[in-house]
Amino acid sequence: MIRCFEKILRTGTLTEPVPAPEKEIAQLGAAFKQEIAARFRGSLAIRMVDAGSCNGCELEMHALNNPFYDIERFGIHFVASPRHADLLLVTGVVSRHMQAALIRTYQATPAPKLVVAMGDCAANGGEFGVTYASCGPVANVIPVDMTIPGCPPTPLVLLQGLLQLLHRKFR
Repeated sequence: MIRCFEKILRTGTLTEPVPAPEKEIAQLGAAFKQEIAARFRGSLAIRMVDAGSCNGCELEMHALNNPFYDIERFGIHFVASPRHADLLLVTGVVSRHMQAALIRTYQATPAPKLVVAMGDCAANGGEFGVTYASCGPVANVIPVDMTIPGCPPTPLVLLQGLLQLLHRKFR
């Protein structure tokens, strides 16, 4: 055990430094708080739906809940049921076996519902397009209010896209 600790001390840190967009996150957070307080009574509930992705977008989306981004402090939280959601965040190309589930989730979301297609696959079909196993982009199955491009989009880009949607939809 001591040899392991000695090796750790000799080796040191091998990771690159984390970029620190704290100022940008704080500015986005203040804008989110203002929009959410005015439009959603203090909290924006997001239901995430994986319609057939590689999970790259999910990793970036889940990063929003880690202590670095901590979107809960801005009034944004993820919910388990579409009946409690204000916004559907859909990732991945819509596979044929998820088509009916996505439609039912969309129908269960109360109005006014917002739909965001996150990532290149959800936005335009990505590498897969429309095939015997894939319906293609989310817009081929349900109406989409905004697409956030990227493979995968970073958490900061995701926050900027969501804020842009709120500004555009409610102004």
